[in-house]
Amino acid sequence: MLGPPGSEKELLMRSRAIAGMTVAELARDIGWSVPQQLHKSKGFVGRLLEATLGAQAGNRAEPDFPVLGIELKSVPLGRMHHPLESTFVCHASLTSIGNEAWETSTVYRKLARVLWIPVQGVRSVPLPERIIGTGVLWTPSTLQMSLLRSDWEELAGRVGRGEAEFISARVGVTLQLRPKGANARARSWALDEDGTCFRHAPRAFYLRAAFTRQILDGSC
Repeated sequence: MLGPPGSEKELLMRSRAIAGMTVAELARDIGWSVPQQLHKSKGFVGRLLEATLGAQAGNRAEPDFPVLGIELKSVPLGRMHHPLESTFVCHASLTSIGNEAWETSTVYRKLARVLWIPVQGVRSVPLPERIIGTGVLWTPSTLQMSLLRSDWEELAGRVGRGEAEFISARVGVTLQLRPKGANARARSWALDEDGTCFRHAPRAFYLRAAFTRQILDGSC
């Protein structure tokens, strides 16, 4: 496995070097074995790409390449080369997010600059045979940043007012706030409308698949 890239140029060179490889080939290069069923190893492809490209952040609330300020996101594509699902951004702190500002939020830090790596996601293709696509380095446009900020402020504000349990995944044009946990019984602390802490299903921010498609198409 490589150490962290020293520059944006080096990171892009690494991403281009793996374009066209299969998941099995990529895993073999770093001595990993590939699970046959992805649903039993959620996140495997993302971890594989992190290890291959030299990401360092792990689960910390900062970009995967901290020195470069670049986040790494893999996105599975269907037969029409459209994203198959929404993209996890980061966990949401249900007790403190109401006091945060957009410019210092984890969502902002994670999405200020992103290296998107498309991966073949057609379910009829076995995981080891799925092909890695060409990476796209993205910085939100003024319009995109405005949309992201608007969604985040709406969602963060509602959480801060103790409305976390009433927020539907339908809220938000680019972002959505959804349950995120190892299982249905997972719980974290949240605030109710009176400011009282209670145990609640963890929540996380996701980018909508339609917005991710626009990013990859360069149409937004």
